[in-house]
Amino acid sequence: MRSTNAPASRRRRKRFLKAAAGYYGARSRLYRTARETVERSMAMATAQRRVKKRDFRRLWITRLSAAARLRGMTYTRLIEGLTKAGVALNRKMLSEIAIHDPAGFDQIAELARAHLA
Repeated sequence: MRSTNAPASRRRRKRFLKAAAGYYGARSRLYRTARETVERSMAMATAQRRVKKRDFRRLWITRLSAAARLRGMTYTRLIEGLTKAGVALNRKMLSEIAIHDPAGFDQIAELARAHLA
């Protein structure tokens, strides 16, 4: 008698078909198509998590650049001054301060300007 390990095979197929629920047409019904689509979507999700980090960093830098220019300096000079001053705030926190506490950001910008001279 031929051994097929049917329970495990069925479980594996059901897992992929369940993950493909909601996909259009054969992608949610046929095992092979569903598996290809699910595997691709998982690969894309992994890659996009890295892209999301890049996108947010770009956003924070853009915000900081705009805030720095309002205070008469460039983004690179702001970061250079903060580095020399030993300020350990990351770009996310700096951009949040620039948005929600302009007076506080003014003080940070002045600190950076003082350490550039």
